Amino acid sequence: MTFTCSIRVYYEDTDAGGVVFHANYLKFFERARTEMLRSKGYELDQLAETAGIVFVVRSVQLDYLRPARFNQLLEVTAAIGEHSKTSLTFTQTIHHKDTVLCTGVIRVVCVGTAGLRPKAIPDYLLEQLSP
Repeated sequence: MTFTCSIRVYYEDTDAGGVVFHANYLKFFERARTEMLRSKGYELDQLAETAGIVFVVRSVQLDYLRPARFNQLLEVTAAIGEHSKTSLTFTQTIHHKDTVLCTGVIRVVCVGTAGLRPKAIPDYLLEQLSP
């Protein structure tokens, strides 16, 4: 299952040449993962409060293929590839129209809010998210 959301490139996202600054692609990917959870009925702050968990980024691999530019409407995807008891690996893309601009593989780890140590992803959440 692939989740898609639209993100507009704002002036603040770009450098002086109107091209998206490289670190902002990570922000776009983060928004898509957050919106994916939200679409399943889960809010990150509520998971922290009720389940005592948060997700932290463990590793990132990005391939910048073409530049995103000011005022473009981007489609950002998120899909869960692999998962374990404590981690999720997302494959993500950023498109403009039919052109892939950036791809990424982002691994997040579930940790407890007390102590930030790895903690099992609750079964109910893993069932909703796993492919």
